[in-house]
Amino acid sequence: MTSTPPAVSATAGYLIRDARTADLDAIAGYEIEIATVSFADEAITDPALHRKRVLGALGKPGEITLIAAARGAPDLPLGWAWLSARTNSLTGARYGNFRSLAVSDVPDRSLIGELLLAAVIEAADQAGLAMLTGKVHARNLGMRALYRKFGFEAAHLTMERRGRRGQAPAS
Repeated sequence: MTSTPPAVSATAGYLIRDARTADLDAIAGYEIEIATVSFADEAITDPALHRKRVLGALGKPGEITLIAAARGAPDLPLGWAWLSARTNSLTGARYGNFRSLAVSDVPDRSLIGELLLAAVIEAADQAGLAMLTGKVHARNLGMRALYRKFGFEAAHLTMERRGRRGQAPAS
């Protein structure tokens, strides 16, 4: 990160709280949405698999799992964010791997995304994570813009080539 996150109104009508097991159905829906945007026809869309995967992270040390909700309806998730603390195997440096951020299609969607990202960054700072990384699909312009707004910069590009099914790509 190279800049401080923009100020986000504390009286925006929304709150950010820790994710709970009662949120798993909504979170699984967000994870499926993220998978579909990122992997299209190859997306894993099994809600049970996503619930199980997220359940393993809830409350676990090094996992930042947050829900955005309206102040008047704190039990109804409007957004979800997940960051995992990692350690670089060569340098021993601790960093955060941004795993998920998704927001329901509601009028304040952009604001809620900003609130979630600001909260994740704050939690990561408190945890002493000096760097955050996140992958985003090249066509996901909204998330790329949100990352940039908070000081993230492109650092790597993943190149893919698919061979015919069951056969190695031609040399």
